[in-house]
Amino acid sequence: SFLKMKHSILSLGFSDVSIAGTTGTTIQTLSMSAEAADRVAVSGSRPSTPPQTSWFEFLLDEMLLENHLQKSHPDPVPVQLVIQFLEQAAKPSVNEQNQVQPPADNRRNRTLKLLALKVAAHLKWDLDVLEKGLTIPVLNMLLNELLCVSKVPPGVKHVDLDLSTLPPTTAMAVIIYNRWAIRTIVLSSFPEKQTKPGPHQMNMDYMVLCHCLLLQLKEQAADSIMVLEGSLGLKKDFYIHTLRTLDLLAADPSTANGETESSTAGLRISADELHCQVHYDLGGIFFQQGCSDQLAYEKAREHFQQTRELLLKFDLTLHVHLDEKRLAGYWNACRALTGALDPSDTQLNPYGQINIIEGSSFPQALVEAFIKDNVSLKHLVRGLDEVCHKLCVCNAVRDALQGEVLSVRFHQLLHKPRKHVVDFMLEVCTRSLDKDRSSETSKRKMVIFLKCVGLKPHLVFVVTAHKLFTELLKEEDRKILVEQMRKRSATVNLCAKPLPSFYDIPAAASVNIGQLEQQLILCLDARRIRQILIELHSMAERPFWRVNNKWEVPPDYINVILNIKDNLTKDLVYILMAKGLHCITVKDFAHTRQLFSACLELVTEFSPKLRQVMLNEMLLLEVRAHETGVAEGSNVRPPPDLVSRVRGYLEMRIHDLPLRQIVGEECVAFMLNWRENEYLTLQVPQQLVMNNPYIKLGQLLASTCKELPGPKESRRTAKELWEVVVQICSVSNQHKRNSDGRVSLIKQRESSYNETCSLMVEQICISLQDDIVNEVTAEYLAIWPSTLANMQAVDVEAVAVTVKELVTYALTLNPNNQSWLITQADIYFVTNQYSAALHFYLQAGAVCSDFFTKAVAPDVYTDQVLKRMIKCCSMLNCHTQVAVLCQFLREVDYMTAFKALQEQNSHDAMDSFYDYIWDVTILEYLTHIHHKRGESEKRQIAIKAIGQTELNASNPEEVLQLAAQKRKKKFLQAMAKLYF
Repeated sequence: SFLKMKHSILSLGFSDVSIAGTTGTTIQTLSMSAEAADRVAVSGSRPSTPPQTSWFEFLLDEMLLENHLQKSHPDPVPVQLVIQFLEQAAKPSVNEQNQVQPPADNRRNRTLKLLALKVAAHLKWDLDVLEKGLTIPVLNMLLNELLCVSKVPPGVKHVDLDLSTLPPTTAMAVIIYNRWAIRTIVLSSFPEKQTKPGPHQMNMDYMVLCHCLLLQLKEQAADSIMVLEGSLGLKKDFYIHTLRTLDLLAADPSTANGETESSTAGLRISADELHCQVHYDLGGIFFQQGCSDQLAYEKAREHFQQTRELLLKFDLTLHVHLDEKRLAGYWNACRALTGALDPSDTQLNPYGQINIIEGSSFPQALVEAFIKDNVSLKHLVRGLDEVCHKLCVCNAVRDALQGEVLSVRFHQLLHKPRKHVVDFMLEVCTRSLDKDRSSETSKRKMVIFLKCVGLKPHLVFVVTAHKLFTELLKEEDRKILVEQMRKRSATVNLCAKPLPSFYDIPAAASVNIGQLEQQLILCLDARRIRQILIELHSMAERPFWRVNNKWEVPPDYINVILNIKDNLTKDLVYILMAKGLHCITVKDFAHTRQLFSACLELVTEFSPKLRQVMLNEMLLLEVRAHETGVAEGSNVRPPPDLVSRVRGYLEMRIHDLPLRQIVGEECVAFMLNWRENEYLTLQVPQQLVMNNPYIKLGQLLASTCKELPGPKESRRTAKELWEVVVQICSVSNQHKRNSDGRVSLIKQRESSYNETCSLMVEQICISLQDDIVNEVTAEYLAIWPSTLANMQAVDVEAVAVTVKELVTYALTLNPNNQSWLITQADIYFVTNQYSAALHFYLQAGAVCSDFFTKAVAPDVYTDQVLKRMIKCCSMLNCHTQVAVLCQFLREVDYMTAFKALQEQNSHDAMDSFYDYIWDVTILEYLTHIHHKRGESEKRQIAIKAIGQTELNASNPEEVLQLAAQKRKKKFLQAMAKLYF
């Protein structure tokens, strides 16, 4: 039986090693299975548990998977099968030299990926089920495979795709991926349950991978939201891949997704069902963003309202998977947060009723609520307790300001207060005292009140750290009072273990950890951060660097930091660096300097490696701070010290040091931006050029820019630069598709290549030649080589992405550069985004003609550009526009114009464009086809256009040219209004 099975495996092109790791293991496994089967046969009717089906058995029997999934209790379960299939497909191979290679793109691995997709299709792509059973990296790989098999255009951002023009299953794949992206962001923001560490939690590589994927999803969140919002405008039904449609695609993989029955033969999802699910997911992401943007709660409420309304339409929601209890919670929370509660709503829960009462201007309603609560004795509403607490606090502050004795109720409330009560009390104190107008007596009474509150051991830290406390007291008085409160609290709470006075924080074991964590999140003072962490570690031993999921450290440094043995030091280094990096993103350079300096001082004591890391980050900080000043209008050259430090970084010898690629890139960018061409071309050591690829590329850029005015002289350096760029964009045999579905070249090279190309734009208009296709035009083509030796070795997808990003960046520097606008239009043209292409073609003409008040120069609107504009209009079914544009060519293209005018399904304004036609032959053809169709009104409009005296063939050439130019300008202005 083993030989039979092995023969079947080998006939499929699989090796022994790719099944179970080694031949010996395979034989042993299969032999054991055979022996087990013999034992069962001998034992007769003796009951036994059926053996678990192995993953490779599904490769041998095409029907086995479908039969397995139909079982009531399949073993292994579907999600476990997905994990097994993808893990096997992603396993690296070993060549004859015993070298580890990326997973091979062979029939075995393609079949395994297809099997994983089939299991997901059996689950009807229910993200709830997939998210619970699969980790983020595995689900990311699965959905990327779905994008690949659904023929989603590679190299094009999802936000740039027009979902309405894609085949149904392709559009659905894009929607599923982006739904998962925002759902994962929302799920990652929930507090992590402290559980016993499992194998994944203990795996540092796994944590880093998850961190990087989440970071990438968060960066693309805005695009994912736009994609999903765009899908809400589609009113047609959708189709999602099933086992059958996946089999159809597998049977003929060369067939485009839109041209096979699989695009409409899948599982039908109605537009309402899809919209219901998308509204729910969008509501979740906007609710998560509400903590930093109040308007996001309004958007969330609107989406949840749409979800509720759509749910009412369904008698049976077969394809909508959402938690209705969670939806109800979201709905009530959004209404409370946006003040949209309706008093007449009979379905309001008690919390909602209290929110209405709290916002009501009628005190009697509040009294009635209290009376009803007294009658029912059911604690209606924990919300009434909250109202009582707030009233008690407000009254206590008033009593304090009037010099009266605080109530017993208030003292009882302070015995074990909740965090929100303490926050509310401090807010009331702040708002009840006008620091500019209040008398000294009122301020003194407020200090007495705060001192009274601060004598509670568990409130010392909160009160003394509050802004109001520090503002009301001078520093000397504050120190004396703090010491008195510390001594008093120490006598009250004998269990408290005070920290050394150096940290200036009285330790109290009963301080609420949540309060300290909130302080830690908000604090930007390095000394204070250290004090808070010491306090937290005295109460609990857990990784406090994970308190805020927005604290992010570059993946290059994570392993070094997390390997620090002392947990307090580990937390401190991670948080100081994360906060500093965040401050750079919001251009708060002063706080970044303070945080980085403290981190540098700390790591210098124990880690030379981390010390150099911090010096590198501080250099990047100064470079960005200076560049930001320049962007804001400052023209001050960088100080010599900064230039010297940049040179020092570029010349640094690397010995097992984690380096961020962006630091080297920005140092080269800095030297190029400030025209340090002499250093890059003449002074930089030759050995450094050979060993540091950034400097090599920077030197070639500087040399090419320097020699550009003379094309002949610049050809030598331009050729060297060309060869380096081609090498960057080339794919070696090892650059295969990774487990996450992306091409590895992009992951490894994209960042440096985009940055480098951006440098070129800041120097001069050096553009790539025909790397993507020979249809894309650019400036300075004459200096580049005219041929490419090995086109097959170039990663076309990477070049396409890079050129698009390069030109987009170039236009942020100079939005009116007509050559770059034409190049941008060409890029959209060759990627079949015709509306966007027309937008940029028209913009290029507008900037060089004062918005078409003058004639567009013929070197801008060449025949090649005009023919592309004609094709764009044709592909958009704007056939009358095609006819008008055919006149713009040096030789009027009558054949194309006549063919366009024969089209009856035109999406433009048709006869309203007749006034822009000056070619009498085209107008005569219009009258003929309208007469032939019996369209008398349109025929009269064409006849009227012919009858204009300025179009009379007997007119002088100057008059005819003037008539043509007048119509050209008006037509282009009309087109600009349509496409701008």
